[in-house]
Amino acid sequence: MAHCGIASRRKAEEYIRNGMVKVNGEVVTKMGAIVSEADKVEFNGKPVSIEKNKVYIMLNKPREYVTTMHDPQGRKTVMDLIRNLNERVYPVGRLDYDTSGLLLLTNDGELAYRMTHPSYEIIKVYIAVVRGYPSQETIRRLESGIEIDSYVTAPAHVNVIKQYENKTKLEITIHEGRNRQVRRMCEAAGHPVIMLKRIKLGCLALNGLKSGQWRFLTKHEIKKLKGMM
Repeated sequence: MAHCGIASRRKAEEYIRNGMVKVNGEVVTKMGAIVSEADKVEFNGKPVSIEKNKVYIMLNKPREYVTTMHDPQGRKTVMDLIRNLNERVYPVGRLDYDTSGLLLLTNDGELAYRMTHPSYEIIKVYIAVVRGYPSQETIRRLESGIEIDSYVTAPAHVNVIKQYENKTKLEITIHEGRNRQVRRMCEAAGHPVIMLKRIKLGCLALNGLKSGQWRFLTKHEIKKLKGMM
């Protein structure tokens, strides 16, 4: 299903567990079912087929959009910003509701899997405005790993850009992708995030793309992205 552009692998597993997938008319709820091109696969009663035309999109996500295909609460989703596209794409990873910045969308399931799997350690660079003035010791804690709940974060790189009006602008580089990680790191360090924006993902950078705008990746960008895997 991931290869067909329906959803990420994790979301596809959820759909399967919930009985939303059929193979040759039979509901499949167990992971790892093997299918061939001769089999008829359905999701929510609609046939599933492999997307032959691979699409790669960079979006500058605004705040107050959710990174899902549909939202039960009726909030705006990132898909509301992608117009006039014949192929079905889905977000690679997530940016939370109050976070803006670079989001990749594609129907290339293999690339999406590799971009989000921890073993590939794809870097993510954020600009964070936090409350107060983090000390050098606090910066060191953020960089060396800080405890959040029951785990310690992987090493990060933190650069102080500017301090003003009891706020500090930081550039934070991580390669983990845990839920709300940068926000939780800063909260644990005693400096809650006021504003958060992702500016880089792997070899990709926003480079002037305005909030709410999107574009197709260039052939060069796609080649570099796949070369990272």
